[in-house]
Amino acid sequence: MLDHVESKNLKNALPHFEIGDTVDVHCRIKEGDKVRTQIFTGTVIAREGRGINESFTVRRIVNNEGVERKFPLHSPNVLDIRAIRSGKARRAKLYYLRGRTGKAVKLAQRHSKHTVAK
Repeated sequence: MLDHVESKNLKNALPHFEIGDTVDVHCRIKEGDKVRTQIFTGTVIAREGRGINESFTVRRIVNNEGVERKFPLHSPNVLDIRAIRSGKARRAKLYYLRGRTGKAVKLAQRHSKHTVAK
């Protein structure tokens, strides 16, 4: 019964992205009475949950400081997710990237068909 109620709020077409991919997440930001779209670019380090509760974590470095954002996959505020670059990952969670800086944060590139070339 719960799955039937949740299915009304699920997105129909979800983009394909995996752990280790560099993604552009287009999210809707509301500031006062204005609404705008902001793009958050980073590496997917985790995916968790299922159904309406599924979410993913994106990490990037800004001014030598690590910034992570957790996005609900089926949120109406997440407008689009585009996989830019595919990274080689041998784990389900890439939390070890938190302790790395500089070039050590970059993952080896994996050639796949689901990424969009810029």
